[in-house]
Amino acid sequence: MTVILSDYLLEKRQLINEQLIHYVRDYTVPGRLQDAMLYSIEAGGKRLRPILLIATAEAFGAKVDRTMAVACGLEMIHTYSLIHDDLPAMDNDDFRRGLPTSHRRFDDATAILAGDALLTLSSEIIVNDQELSDRERVFLIQELSKASGASGMVEGQMQDMLSENKQIPLEELENIHKKKTGKLLNFAIIAGAFLGHASEEKFDEMKKMGEALGLIFQIQDDILDVTGDAEKIGKPVGSDEGNRKSTYPQLLGLDGARTQMESYVDEAQSALKNAGVNHTILSELIHYLSSRDH
Repeated sequence: MTVILSDYLLEKRQLINEQLIHYVRDYTVPGRLQDAMLYSIEAGGKRLRPILLIATAEAFGAKVDRTMAVACGLEMIHTYSLIHDDLPAMDNDDFRRGLPTSHRRFDDATAILAGDALLTLSSEIIVNDQELSDRERVFLIQELSKASGASGMVEGQMQDMLSENKQIPLEELENIHKKKTGKLLNFAIIAGAFLGHASEEKFDEMKKMGEALGLIFQIQDDILDVTGDAEKIGKPVGSDEGNRKSTYPQLLGLDGARTQMESYVDEAQSALKNAGVNHTILSELIHYLSSRDH
């Protein structure tokens, strides 16, 4: 039976949203902190990272039940990073997903603590997941910590801040985004392959696919910051330029950025084929990420 991508995305998004709310309510106590956590979780979003994780695991034959805790843990880390990114000390954004950012809805301190709580909760739900073996829990938490921490996303954010008001070369820009954006996306792919018991050779190909996917996502993000519809993307266009950040369109022009992205699309599709899962929803997801409008 052919799976329609829009139906797949909607079904998985609804499942993830329900589980995220369930985890936050089950693992926290009612009050201001829980309210702030739920505010950012319930603001929605595409849930691309957990969907990619689930889709990859399914491509290798794993059941959805085995993926939910780690998929939700991954999305919690992504949400925490957005809360902190929006703070006045970072990007100083007033809107996220069409709603006031957490620090605008509550206050700076509450937003920081809500982000901290989501970050730590991500590991707690993976540790307590009875669908996973001890070995699987250790591997997934180790890889998620590396992807999100001082050698991954956080280091990428630090480099991104240090590059503001500078004209940096393409190689440096790519290195920043391989960490800031790419590491969590890559984790989604390798975690899914791991949960699906992919062979070592196929696992290596999926790592290549995940690395290319991170750059595809970032380049399209940069393009949308120039050409996108503010109502669709949930924040003002031109925010990167306003924050004096180097971007792919700034370095390569819009056409050059699109050409660069297509080269990564080819890399991702090639790795998918080498891993033997090119006739799955993952191939459509690569196309979706490179052509999304929000």
